Amino acid sequence: MRDFRWPPPPDGGPRTYGPGPSAPRTGRPSLPEPATELVPTPHGVTLERLVTGSGDPVTVFAHGLASGIAETRPLGSAVPGRKVFFHFRGHGRSAAPAGPWTYVDLARDLRAVADLSGATRAVGVSLGAGALCRLLADSPERFERVVFFLPAAIDEPRPAPARQRLSRLLAALEDDDVGAVADAVAAEAPPSVRNTPAAWAYFRQRIDQLMRDGLAPELASLSDQVPVADRAELTGVRARVLVIGCVGDDLHPVQVAEQLAEVLPRAALHVYDKPGVLWNQRADLRQRISTFLGEGADGRGADGSEGGAGGRG
Repeated sequence: MRDFRWPPPPDGGPRTYGPGPSAPRTGRPSLPEPATELVPTPHGVTLERLVTGSGDPVTVFAHGLASGIAETRPLGSAVPGRKVFFHFRGHGRSAAPAGPWTYVDLARDLRAVADLSGATRAVGVSLGAGALCRLLADSPERFERVVFFLPAAIDEPRPAPARQRLSRLLAALEDDDVGAVADAVAAEAPPSVRNTPAAWAYFRQRIDQLMRDGLAPELASLSDQVPVADRAELTGVRARVLVIGCVGDDLHPVQVAEQLAEVLPRAALHVYDKPGVLWNQRADLRQRISTFLGEGADGRGADGSEGGAGGRG
């Protein structure tokens, strides 16, 4: 049996025991994080932003709760055009105005970054998907194409396991307990990969960022909030939409993805058959998102076929 162990061994690599791979552990650190910038917004909240790529279209990426730019960037690695990543209030180096906060506040953050960069497309992950729901309910024609990846809530609060995990992480950061933070971060990866070099590189970067920047305690107030009071508010959305969910994820129930795809008029749904999509299906996920966002505004791909990415995989 292998498991994640913290603190790390002296050589810096994952420590395994019993039969297993015999390749050397180099302890090589992960690549440094790219330089970001702090951007003032019209609603008075300074947000941390990273812009990569060039040209059109411009896509804004909204991360999940207690997550951030680094965890969202893999979703945009194959997306054409300019990519704009940012930290919501209370995350990274973004400001943390006095709470409590609601999805209306998060939608303001997202709208400001999208407007400042001229984004016509958007990707929302978990909490970011909720903020995107709120924005689209208020402005149904704001984006041409939208991807919802692992939506966690629409008009009902996030599931209890999500609230409990956030509470543990916030408590660990408040206590400056790196071991407890490491345990919380390790829970984000499937057990089968937790003691691999790739997972350890991710853990190290994520733990370093959390211990350096922390998370605003006001984020706890979002656990019981809902993006929209009634999902029917989304029936007027005009964007083409790809909703991506997966079976077996207790933080992002597949029923939420199904409900969202059902209520959005121009949505396609794709459901993966097991959790840990970013670990187990990263190549397919990247291609699926980049293909959808790379299609023309008329919904047709380069070969003239009708755009769409539905199904299960």
